[in-house]
Parts: sequence; C-alpha cells; structure tokens
Amino acid sequence: SVFQGGRGGTGHLICCDYVSFSQKTDGDMTNLNLGELDLTTDEFILDEVDIHIQANLEDDLVKEALKTGVDLRQYSKQVESELQRIEQASIKDYIKESQNIALLHNQITACDSILERMEGMLSGFQSDLSSISSEIQTLQQQSVSMNVRLKNRQAVRSHLSQLVDELVVPGAMISTILDSPVTEQEFLEQLHELNNKINFAKELSFRETLACSDIQDIVDRLKLKAVSKIREFILQKIYSFRKPMTNYQIPQNTLLKYRFFYQFLLANERTVAKEIRDEYVDTMSKIYYSYFKSYSGRLLKVQYEEVADKDDLMGVEDTAKKDILYTVCFFSKPSLKSRNTIFTLGQRGAILSPAELEGPILVPHTAQRGDSRYPYETLFRSQHYALLDNGCREYLFLSDFFMVAGNSALDLFNSIMGKTLSMFLKSMSTYVSDCYDSIAVFLCIHIILRFRAITAKRTIPALDKYWEAVLELLWPRFEMILEMNIHSIRNTDPQKLGVLDTRPHYITRRYAEFSSAIVSINQTFPNERTHTLLGQLQVEVENFVLKMAAEFPSRRDQLIFLINNYDMMLSVLMERAADDSKEVEGFQQLLLARTQEFIEEILSPPFGGMIAFVKEAEALMEKGQLDRLKNEEVRITQLVRGFSSTWKQSVESMSQDVMRSFTNFKNGTSIIQGALTQLIQYYHGFHKILNQPTFRSLAVRSELINLHHLMVEVKKHKPNF
Repeated sequence: SVFQGGRGGTGHLICCDYVSFSQKTDGDMTNLNLGELDLTTDEFILDEVDIHIQANLEDDLVKEALKTGVDLRQYSKQVESELQRIEQASIKDYIKESQNIALLHNQITACDSILERMEGMLSGFQSDLSSISSEIQTLQQQSVSMNVRLKNRQAVRSHLSQLVDELVVPGAMISTILDSPVTEQEFLEQLHELNNKINFAKELSFRETLACSDIQDIVDRLKLKAVSKIREFILQKIYSFRKPMTNYQIPQNTLLKYRFFYQFLLANERTVAKEIRDEYVDTMSKIYYSYFKSYSGRLLKVQYEEVADKDDLMGVEDTAKKDILYTVCFFSKPSLKSRNTIFTLGQRGAILSPAELEGPILVPHTAQRGDSRYPYETLFRSQHYALLDNGCREYLFLSDFFMVAGNSALDLFNSIMGKTLSMFLKSMSTYVSDCYDSIAVFLCIHIILRFRAITAKRTIPALDKYWEAVLELLWPRFEMILEMNIHSIRNTDPQKLGVLDTRPHYITRRYAEFSSAIVSINQTFPNERTHTLLGQLQVEVENFVLKMAAEFPSRRDQLIFLINNYDMMLSVLMERAADDSKEVEGFQQLLLARTQEFIEEILSPPFGGMIAFVKEAEALMEKGQLDRLKNEEVRITQLVRGFSSTWKQSVESMSQDVMRSFTNFKNGTSIIQGALTQLIQYYHGFHKILNQPTFRSLAVRSELINLHHLMVEVKKHKPNF
C-alpha cells in the first residue's frame, strides 16, 4: 500500500516489470541445468544451446523487452532510483504509524500472557485427566473382581439352595405319606418326591455331608411307612385275583396305573419287592393252571364222539368192520365209507381263515346246551387262541409292571405259565399218541404256524419255545399217519375189495379228497417233507388203480375204470389245489393218455376195417408203395358201402355207450367229441387215399359221403351236456 501511495503511472509499471523480469530471469538462470556441457571441448553440441535459448525466448517479459527495444542498462538505473524513493516513502509511513505499531506490540504481548496462562490451565487439566484415567482403570479392575465374587456367590447359593430344598422335608409330604390313601394322585406325587430325597440322601451320605444326618431319620421313617402302605395295597390286589369268577385283567390294569409303587419298592426295599413278585407269580401260576385245565376239560366234552382209529386208513376195505359189531355195540363207530370227514376237508379248512382263526373262543357250556359238537382242530384252535391272548397280555404286563426285559422277562413268564404249558403238552401228547385223523393233525400244525406268526408280528417271544414243542409233537405224528396210509394202499389186495365196478373206486376218492385237502392247506406254509410224502402216496395210488384195472377182463373196461378214476381225482384236486401243482399235472397226463387209447378202442368195432386200411395205406404212401393196394377193390368197396350204411347207427350207439360208461357227464361228453373228431379225421384220410391216382378209376368213389355233409351230420350226434 505504501508503494502504491508514493508512485503511480508508467514508472510504477516499468518498475514492476523490471523487478518481475529480474526475478524471473535470475530464477531461470539459477534453475538452468547445463548438464555435462563443456565449452572447452571440441565436442560442444550447438543443438542443445539452441534448445535453451529457444526456451528463454519463450518468456513473456523477454518477449516484451525485445519487442519495445528498451536499453537494459538505462532501464536498470531507473529502477534502482525508483526503489530508493520507495524506500524513503516507506520509512516515513512506518514512522507515521509507530504508535499503532507500539499498540499492536502491547496487544500481542498481552495475548502472549493470556495464552501462557491458558497453556498452564490446559496442562493442569491434562494432568487431572491422566489421574482420572488411572482411577477409572482401578474402578474397572474392582468391578471385574466384584463380578467374579458375585458369580461365585450365586453359584454357591444355587447349590446350597438346591441342597437345602432336597434336604428339607415339607410338612405336606409327611402328612400325605402318613394319612392319604395310596390311590390318591397326591400320594403318588409325594412318593416321587420322597424317592428323590432318599436318592439324594444316599448320594450325600457317600460324600459324607454332615447335613444329611439331620434328615436321615425322618426320611427313613417316611420310607418305612410308604413301603408298608404300598405292600398292603399291592398284596390286596393280588389276593383279589383269587376270588372265584374274578376278571383278573381289571386288577392288573389297576396295578399298571401304579407301576411306580413296585419301582419304589425295588429301589428302596428289595425284600418286600421280592415278596410281592413271588406272591404274584404263585397266584397267577395257580390261576392260569386252574383256568386252562378246567377249560380244556370242558372243551373235550363237546368234541365229536366218532374219531378215527388205527383201522381208519385209506386202503382199508369197507367190509373190514363187521356189521354185527355195529348192531350189537350201538355206540361203536360206523364203517369208514360212511365217514367221509376222515379224508375230506369240507368246511374244516375254514378254521384257518383270519375270521375263524382269531375269532371268539368256544364257550363249552353254551355248546353243551345247544348240543353242538366240534372236530378236534376247532377245540385246539380255541384252546390255543385263549393261550395266545392271555400269554401275550401277561408277558406285556410282566415287562411293564416288574420292569423286566429279554431273558429276565422270559424267565418270569415261564415261572408263571410253565406249569400250564407243561399241562398242555402232556395232554396233547396223550391225544396225539392215539390220533389217526391226519387232517386234524395237519390243521393243528397250521394253526400253530399262524399263531406263531401272530406272536412274531406282536414282537412277543414268550411262547416261541412252546410253539416249537407243539410242532415237534404234531409233525412226526402227521408223517406217521401219512406213512400208514401209504402202506395201507401198497398192501391192499384188489381181489378182497368186493365186486368189480368201472365207476371211481372209494379208495381213489379217499385219496383225491385227502390229497386236495393237504395240498390246499400246505400252500400257505409249504413243507418239503409233506410234498415228498404226498408224492409217495400218489405213486401208490397210481399203482393201486393199475392193479384194480388189471382185474377187469377186457381192455375197454380197464380203460373206463382208469379214466373214471383219473377224472374223479383230477376234478377233486382242481377244486382246491393249484392248476400247476404236481398232483394235477400228473393226473392230467395220465387221463389224456388213457382217453386217447379209449377213443381208439371204441372206434375199432364199428370202423376198425376203415381205420386199419387208412393206417396201412398212409404207411405205404410214405414209402411210395401205394400201388401194392391196387388189387384191393373188393375190400375198398365193402369199406365204402359199409360205412355209408352203418355210420349213423354206430355213432348213436357209441354215444349212448360212452354216456353210460362214465360217471362224469362232462368227461363223457369230452370223450364223445374226441371220438367223433378222430372219426372225421380218419374218414378225411380215407378220402385222400381214394383220391390218389391208384384208386381214381374205382367206381365206388362216387358212393363216398361228402366230408362236409358228414361233419354236419356228426354234430347232430354230439351231446349237448
């Protein structure tokens, strides 16, 4: 501002320009980097000097000075004088402003003192803050320490409070255990609490806790009181089982509601628990034994009085039992032929259906009032279904109430039911040793197999060993009876079986009924031994049929007998057995073979000449020797005219004879159709032979019956059954 006040105009501008130029020029010269330039060397590179000169000439002040053509020396002197003048003016201005400068100095000095005091205050504040920070750290450490002590005290308090709670015996518990009936819910709840305190006291006694001795006496007294009341209650329930006509399942269900009582006794008074368990075992063992012994005895009273004996075998002839015995001893059994149920399944197989198998058990006194009688397998099913139902229920009760499992549960079950099961096995062994009803035994086997599957499905192994023991009794007996029947058929003498008859024999009917029964029952649980024995029986029956057929004098009667028996056995088997069973397939092949032979047999009398000629001619045709028959004109003429005149009567007679010979109309119809079809085939072959060149010249060819006309006429003779 002093400079601007002293000077103005062009001089000012020139001074400023010079100063600026001088400063910039000096600066540029100072900052000029000559690098490795050496003016004394011959290697001076003029190109670089040109670059520096060109750069300096680019400066704005240099450009201006060169443009105006100023004398630099004169201009320098002018600037120097101008600077002196300005300096003088500036000094005057400073002198003029000296008071203000002194005032400013005083103010700055005062500010310095104020700032010094402020600095002292801030330094003191900083030291205070440092001390506060250390105090905060101390407080933080104290807080952490107090927190740790608090947690430790809380942990100790929780353990102590739990200990005190477990040790303290409330008055409500004492009054409930002493005064309340055991059946009340409150007693059960307090018993749980008492059990917890007893266990806790035991645990503390192991740790030698002194506080435990303060409550031990009270807890022991309450335990003794609870044990006494529980013992009395459970024994009363067990004794209630012994009352006549008592449904013991009701008190059993009541005991299950209070199963904790036995658990309490087992944990705190094992002698009482053993007493109760032994009392229960003794009581229930007697109850089950008495019940099943009485029930089994009453069941036997509604069994059929007529049962099979050792003479009721498949191969026994009907005359084995003398009628005089039946007349004199009216209570004796009728002959085997009148008792088809020995070898016939009938409705007896229904016992294996789910509805019958798991149906209600028989009530003997009701059956006696209704004068009803049942086969042995029905009584067996009822008896063992009652055993299965009670056994499963008892096993579950023992496992639940007495808290046993595995072998322990099985041992406890056997201690209760063992006597009853032994009684069953003994009575069954007695019955089976004198039983000759193979179907009843086989049905009993399959009843046991199904009951075993039921217990396996319920995952109750209690009766597994019993089922095996029963099967070990029944299987050998069934096989023995089957072998006795096989031997009876093998040893049968056809000549002792009475008058010969082409109708199905009663022995083959017995076999058919028996075999179909066994095969149908055996399908659900196949047994290879049974299949083997049935195969042996089938072989013996086939041999027997052949021996019986050999008794007939004519082959025709033999074939009729064979076909009737094979057809009857096949029909009975197909009613129950599967179509692909060995028995069915075997008799189908036998029936087909004998039927074809019989068809040839019945066609032979009326049409034998034509059939023989056709077979002879066809054989010669195959060899190319048909000309050997060209001289058989008389024979051929007789055959053609004989067939034309008699075939209708012969077919009619043959049809009537077949229908009379076979008991099964359906089988007879099939044989007639097969015979007529075979006859047409033979006559068709007869036509083909006479159409050969060898016989075309025969005049009798015109008398041949038209094949289509013959087929139409033959259809009229086919039975409509």
